Amino acid sequence: MDKPPKKSLSWHGTPLTRRSVLAGAAAVGAFLIVDFGAVAYANNWIAGGRRLTRADFIDLFRAVSGNHPGFRKNHAKGVAVTGYFDSNGDGCALSKAVVFAAGRTPVSGRFSLSGGDPDAADTAGAARGLGLAFAFPDGSQWRTAMINLPVFPDNSPQGFYDRTLASKPVPSTGQPDPAAMSAFLAAHPETKAAMAIIKTQPPTKGFADSTFRSLNTFFFVDDAGTRTPVRWSFVPQQDAAPPKTGEPDMLFDALIRQMQTGPLQWKLVLTVGTPDDPVTDPTLPWPGDRRTVDAGTLTLTTIEADQPGNARDINFDPLVLPEGIEPSDDPLLSARSAVYAASYRARTSEPQSPATVQVNEVTS
Repeated sequence: MDKPPKKSLSWHGTPLTRRSVLAGAAAVGAFLIVDFGAVAYANNWIAGGRRLTRADFIDLFRAVSGNHPGFRKNHAKGVAVTGYFDSNGDGCALSKAVVFAAGRTPVSGRFSLSGGDPDAADTAGAARGLGLAFAFPDGSQWRTAMINLPVFPDNSPQGFYDRTLASKPVPSTGQPDPAAMSAFLAAHPETKAAMAIIKTQPPTKGFADSTFRSLNTFFFVDDAGTRTPVRWSFVPQQDAAPPKTGEPDMLFDALIRQMQTGPLQWKLVLTVGTPDDPVTDPTLPWPGDRRTVDAGTLTLTTIEADQPGNARDINFDPLVLPEGIEPSDDPLLSARSAVYAASYRARTSEPQSPATVQVNEVTS
């Protein structure tokens, strides 16, 4: 793999030497310790309808996608990446979070596709995920799990549960039962409207040219205590290598081949909300004229198969936040945190299997 040109590196003003790189690797190891996320739950309930529990969601994923020990229960198929984020300092106007101070932060991440079957063939329409974990010298962390959709299909844990169940393939066709999906959409007009928006923005060729969005709203807090609603996105700075149709891992293989030729980059764009914008419903888009802030550049330099010690074992809990970023009251945030933790605990207690996508086996 080609390496980026050598230059003087810094981690928020600290020279990036071999010693500090090793320290950064140790910091990445800290991601593996915080498996239960930012919220300590006093009980097992999540929310919605019939009082769903974390176990209900784990059972749901297994019922829909099968039981695959050692893998994530959703977004099971993926590859690990590492790199760094160069902040330009402009995000400091909105948040006092250390990630926005000018300088460089090491990043560990994972590209994935939606679904709980790690052996499923890649499809162009599957939701593409990017999880990122930032570790800072003060011991704080920032984790974010994003997808390439313009809006999220659901605005409640119950809605997500019901949609996933309605999407279960029927053995005779391998496709969801049309009657079940029709009944679901009739009961969830918010999802029907969100899917209409999603259809207007078809997916790009691959991972490298996908925009990855937070979709949920967070509040950024500056030094004066001002809280501003923000949604963020990582916007690609390159085209994607076209996938080879017919390859079962066509999207991943195209990404691997492209990263074998050099690093990939995304701009972190902060979209600033107003008091009139929805902050608890990710099925609703914000108007396109909202102010944006370019906060810096993400550069991904290495890619490898899911394996012990890399992002395979990171829980990309969206509520692991540094000071200066706070969650909104969107009910999906606490639900995601709880279910991610349950998935982490389940897979780390199960026998581990080799990754489906073997990076070293992909050739140009």
